Amino acid sequence: MSDWAKGQRFSPMALSNTFQQLRQHRPGPAAQWLGALVLLLACVVLLVGPAQLLAQIEGDRGIAPVAASQDIEVNGIQVETTGKTAQEAREAGWTMAQRKAWEQIKGPAMSDSQIEAMVSAVVIEREQIGPRRYIATLGVIFDRTRAGQFIGGGDIATSRSAPLLTIPVLYSGGTAQVYEVRGPWQKAWAEFRAGTSAIDYVRPSGSGGDSLVITAGQPNRRSRLWWRNLLDQFGAADVIMPLARLERQWPGGPVRGTFTARYGPDNTYLDSFTLTANDEKGVPAMLNAAITRLDALYTDALVRGLLRPDPTLQTQAPALDATLAAIITQGQAQQTASTLPGDVPAPGATPSPTQAAPTVSSFTVQFASPDARAVDAALGAVRSTSGVQGASTSSLAIGGTSVMRVSFAGTLDQLAAALRAKGYSVTVGTGALSIRK
Repeated sequence: MSDWAKGQRFSPMALSNTFQQLRQHRPGPAAQWLGALVLLLACVVLLVGPAQLLAQIEGDRGIAPVAASQDIEVNGIQVETTGKTAQEAREAGWTMAQRKAWEQIKGPAMSDSQIEAMVSAVVIEREQIGPRRYIATLGVIFDRTRAGQFIGGGDIATSRSAPLLTIPVLYSGGTAQVYEVRGPWQKAWAEFRAGTSAIDYVRPSGSGGDSLVITAGQPNRRSRLWWRNLLDQFGAADVIMPLARLERQWPGGPVRGTFTARYGPDNTYLDSFTLTANDEKGVPAMLNAAITRLDALYTDALVRGLLRPDPTLQTQAPALDATLAAIITQGQAQQTASTLPGDVPAPGATPSPTQAAPTVSSFTVQFASPDARAVDAALGAVRSTSGVQGASTSSLAIGGTSVMRVSFAGTLDQLAAALRAKGYSVTVGTGALSIRK
């Protein structure tokens, strides 16, 4: 035994008092909050997992939209044919699909060979090939240059909407999502061929930072400053929000979809409808049918004048509050009334110029010119813009992008602001502009 142990005497009563003091010790408020926070973070990491905490900024979630074209497309054509061989049955099915598609777009009576000469592609949506039987769901794409003259679509100029940012929100399983994952609603919109639609859909791919700035909560924002920054980032003039809500009756059973069309920075309600799929395999077809109906709803709203760009989104400078404007006007009136008589210029005196006249400059403006009417409309709109002294085409490309030369009394930024006020989406370059409706 050591000297220290020999010199010490332990009392059972003293040891009991020490344990009682330890049991009566309570941590302070700061220590309690710190302990609760550490416990909460530990629970989150255990329940969610470290990998899920980085899911918002990592992962491959983008789906690029398909290339838009002006061709005439007819989808969902069901055929069932037979033949001596599988190839013969398939060729008969394709010929039948082309004939049905031509009848669906109300084309005149023609032979199968004439119709086939106007077909640019056949899209296979689903097919089953047997030894002598062919069952499929096909889509047929007609070349507009060849087929437009027979169905009246080649010479009729259809007005298109301003560029509209499309935010497809999906509610499924109690969760709202847009680009957080590769969802079926985003996939359906990415594969939608919007070339023949009157709506100019601006569809982000969802990759990179798109999933951070465009979320399911974005339609509920009301700040015009926030909306203008977002629309300028994607080159859009306004916004539409097609919403889809999927409800599964039971595992493997029917899927009920409620689809709502909304538009504008105020999330204005337009219309809604309901579709049903027999099972999960039928969900993609239901979503494609819903997009077709939503496109019809937005096109009808465009005809009724509801999809015009919100004026509050086109404001180039923040508007003054009405009360503040009244105070400024009153102060200017008092300042005018208090002006001394000696400050008034004598009659007949020539006032000195306070501001030099703006310099007239020449700028290049690019614009889309699908036909001659679009060229005339663009020239007329630019010539009627305030400050424009003259405008004439310097390069004409029907079906592509033409170039005009504009004489404007001001700077390039002032010309861009004036064209935005006319409803154009303007992209400013070096000494040039690119505009589109």
